[in-house]
Amino acid sequence: MGLRSLIGCCSVKLRALRRAVALASVIIICICDYWRLRSRGPLSLERRAQWLHASARKLLSSLGIQTRIHGHPPSRGLIVSNHLSYLDILILAAATPCFFVSKVEISRWPIFGKAARVSGTIFLVRTSRASAESVAAEIEQRLALPVPVLLFPEGTSTDGSMVLRFHSRLIQPAVTAAAPVTAAAVRYVIQGGIQERELCWFGDTLFLSHLWKALNTAGFAAELRFGAPRVYLDRRVATREAHAEVVAMRVEGAPLPRQIAM
Repeated sequence: MGLRSLIGCCSVKLRALRRAVALASVIIICICDYWRLRSRGPLSLERRAQWLHASARKLLSSLGIQTRIHGHPPSRGLIVSNHLSYLDILILAAATPCFFVSKVEISRWPIFGKAARVSGTIFLVRTSRASAESVAAEIEQRLALPVPVLLFPEGTSTDGSMVLRFHSRLIQPAVTAAAPVTAAAVRYVIQGGIQERELCWFGDTLFLSHLWKALNTAGFAAELRFGAPRVYLDRRVATREAHAEVVAMRVEGAPLPRQIAM
């Protein structure tokens, strides 16, 4: 190994270690922030979402991930987004306070599962019809609050090569409540010719190995695009149009709304 290669390798490892230490420190700070808020009395759902919003911003900074937002994050209603990895949760939560709908397995993750529970995440047992009905009812109640509910209707994360078919069942509450539905598209942009797929978390990829790769990556940015909120009378129409809009926003070079610096 040449001297230049050795220096480059050491630099990468030092960057990952530095970010890992920063991430651990920020996690501790976010936990302290939560308990400081709790010490002042019971936390409303809105305050829980605000805590997650502030925490996500700090965590993204520690990971070295920049975010470029196009369009206007909605303040209410249902947001439907494509899904590339667990990092999407931080990216979207940093853009706007929101309540996530997530598979119940996340609730059992160490640290992050606890954070999901205390921030007001709605958990879904994907194989249970009864759970889907219960979650749909909970979403409809949350839609009355001045905080949007965020759903990944693909039902899983992908490698970014395509946007999977959207499931419509959990979009129905927005139709029933006449709440606006906003499409959102997440896209990873990495310098140095690294493909988006390399930073997606899908299939059998282990969490810690993926996190280490993210910590190692320089020039990692996320583009987040929001469409215009729309009220629908039919869930299948809402599902079809939201999917088409997400696909269009994911296409490089698509016309973009005004950019918001973040």
